[in-house]
Amino acid sequence: MCGICGKLNLDESLPPVSGNTIRAMCEVIVHRGPDDQGTYADAIAGLGIRRLSIIDLTTGAQPIHNEDRTIWTVVNGEIYNFKELRHDLEHRGHRFYTHSDVEVVPHLYEEYGEDFAEHLNGMFGIAVWDTRSRTLVLARDRVGIKPLHYAIEKGALLFGSELKSMLAAGMSRDINPRALSDYLSYNYVPAPNTIFRAARKLEAGHVLVARNGTIRLKRYWDLPTDVEPDGLRSEAEYCELIRETLKASIRRRLMSDVPLGVFLSGGVDSGSIVALCAEVTDDPIRTFTIDFGDRSFSETSKARMVARRYNTIHREKTVEMRPLDILPRLARLLDEPFADSSVIPTYYVAQMAREDVTVALGGDGGDELFAGYHTYAAGKLNRIYARLPHLVSHVAVPRLINMLPVSHRKVSLDFKAKRFLQGALNDPARAHFMWKVIFDEAQKAKLCPFARSAGGESFDAMRRYFMEYGSLDHLRQWQFVDTKVYLPDDILTKVDRMTMGNSLEGRVPFLDHEVIEAVARMPSRLKMKGLCKKYILKRAMKGRLPREVLYGKKQGFSVPMARWIRGELQPAVRDYLNPTTVRNQGLFDEVYVGEVIEAHNSMRADYSRNIWGLLMFMLWYEEYGKEMPRPIRGAARKPEELIEVN
Repeated sequence: MCGICGKLNLDESLPPVSGNTIRAMCEVIVHRGPDDQGTYADAIAGLGIRRLSIIDLTTGAQPIHNEDRTIWTVVNGEIYNFKELRHDLEHRGHRFYTHSDVEVVPHLYEEYGEDFAEHLNGMFGIAVWDTRSRTLVLARDRVGIKPLHYAIEKGALLFGSELKSMLAAGMSRDINPRALSDYLSYNYVPAPNTIFRAARKLEAGHVLVARNGTIRLKRYWDLPTDVEPDGLRSEAEYCELIRETLKASIRRRLMSDVPLGVFLSGGVDSGSIVALCAEVTDDPIRTFTIDFGDRSFSETSKARMVARRYNTIHREKTVEMRPLDILPRLARLLDEPFADSSVIPTYYVAQMAREDVTVALGGDGGDELFAGYHTYAAGKLNRIYARLPHLVSHVAVPRLINMLPVSHRKVSLDFKAKRFLQGALNDPARAHFMWKVIFDEAQKAKLCPFARSAGGESFDAMRRYFMEYGSLDHLRQWQFVDTKVYLPDDILTKVDRMTMGNSLEGRVPFLDHEVIEAVARMPSRLKMKGLCKKYILKRAMKGRLPREVLYGKKQGFSVPMARWIRGELQPAVRDYLNPTTVRNQGLFDEVYVGEVIEAHNSMRADYSRNIWGLLMFMLWYEEYGKEMPRPIRGAARKPEELIEVN
């Protein structure tokens, strides 16, 4: 696990790429790789790597090259099938000089060219520099577990695992109004945009090929859209398929030369990882759980049940929220404005786990694969609601729901009912967006005139995937869209930045592409039976997890943000969202911001996600809007290996 960066002169009349530039790009991502640094530079291209050593601790330093040093590569991530690939490549005559998983990449490139990524099972952001054809290939894993960004600046292509590397190389800081508008709607920036006008995210399952001054994007993998015929297999056979593919995925992800553990939240997904880990390894399993002391948000009791059943070495920690201690660091780690509040427990559980292990497995992706979100149930209910008499659906029910008192308990009745009403009676695609939206288009018009200059609407980030999928099976549509947008740009971004911010590698067994392909082809009725979410996963894990975990109320990995805004976070809200600060910053309307805060504090509405989003934007802007990024210091580093070719 690492952070990569680099530069390619698209205009070959430019001065040679400087090793100092590549070193500066590496310096700001020390936290991603505290163990080692390596750089390569020639007249046209430079590659940089900060390494967190997981496999081949002694000889696995990067950049790594082929036999005649004509192909160089840096990799952020892990290649889980590298042993099989290496065996095949050696039979084809390739010679290896390390035991690293990364070394298969330059040799695969020799065999398959820009199609090499199709042969990898892993999570990765990869850069390959071919000195012979002067070709740079960037590749990102199939679902976007690992990040990769690029930008064109002054005749050069910059790239990096994090945007801060590209800023360190001089990338413009101009804000992208489309990205800002989308952030205000989603609380994250959907790909391919980034908050900076100059930069783009390389989308999941894509490669970028730069040659002869031109850049080309190519998709090499996509989610399956075909479905197995209903009745082809029994439920028992599907349960066995789930268990076996997941166990194979877990075996691959237990590959490590350093200690590893499992994030255990108390839900079905992380519980399934622990249960199946116990079936594939005899080694003791370390598990980690975080809590914030609010009973309506706590799943520690369920986590303990799983830990006891499998006799794990279990640690749990109750965190006292001290916002001014943690929020500036979160903003520095995130690179972009990002306001999924579960970033906070993710950071703390990663911090705790790093005290004992260097690798941690998590249950991310289970909700997208097996239909675990409340919005999927809401979609089914919406079809029933639309058949009610107009007087009931448009008058009586809205009036009753709007009379419900605001509660700051987790997933309270008033929150669910009002959120449902927000999207009800829309078509399935639009409703799915409305149930997720933070500031709608009308609210953004009051809040941020600059965002209005973007044109279009934020629904477009989802609309293109609804149109691409084109199925009448709405559940599969919603899952497809969430896997394309919410999963990589929110969930996996959060996990990557918070684990790497603690120099910890996070692995996600549910997102092995063999698991994804098997589950994606299962009939929808098995994923959601009636309103029972994750039906087939729960059946598969019956007898392996406590009933309270399988069928208890879905909690999710979240925090009591509504209460915090009125309590622990009030000092931060006053510091960053007071009228003077907002007015001086110049992007938001200070009067409207004040109205939103007052409505929340008086409990006339729950605007916690809106206020949290604005607060995180202001923190991000303070860190990245004006100044150069500073290094985020981690563990002590070893001396770098510098390879310069003149």
